[in-house]
Amino acid sequence: MKSYLLGVWNIIDPVYYNFTRLRYVPDDEYCNTLFRVRLTRYKGGEVILNDGTVIQKNDLLMKIHLHNVKVLNDLTSITSDVKKAVFIYHKVKRSLPKLACYIEAHQKTNEIKGIIGITTLYKGASRLGFEIVPIKSSYYRAYKKVTFFPINLIASKNRLDDPVYLFMSKDELINNYNSTI
Repeated sequence: MKSYLLGVWNIIDPVYYNFTRLRYVPDDEYCNTLFRVRLTRYKGGEVILNDGTVIQKNDLLMKIHLHNVKVLNDLTSITSDVKKAVFIYHKVKRSLPKLACYIEAHQKTNEIKGIIGITTLYKGASRLGFEIVPIKSSYYRAYKKVTFFPINLIASKNRLDDPVYLFMSKDELINNYNSTI
């Protein structure tokens, strides 16, 4: 059943991509990184990041989406949950320098305050520089939990964690990951 769902998702994903404002973050070596991104206006409550960056309602952020179908296709041959987590960690780590360059080159770079993601896969995210912030709205948290259910089902994730926000300031991203500095 999982392979059937993944096959359906492989067909639906390009259609979904065409109807969203998502854009791939390019990677010279591997065609595209694991990230698909779009600009968004933050709609949550105020968040103060460790470096002092204050994220407020309507601030411009780069929203990051993992290319889930690509990740799940790559994970099909990996059986250990630990190995799956390590694989995703390293794929994200390898994509962050390209994301830093992408944001620095973006026409709205001066307005972008940071990056934001919503995920249930946040173990190890703080080691990459992300700050984990709980989603305060119980309705939005429940909605995201439902939308992540198919991903978790296909990924054989046994535990359904609550989704959280992942934040990183633009300065933190560029200081830690831009290899051209």
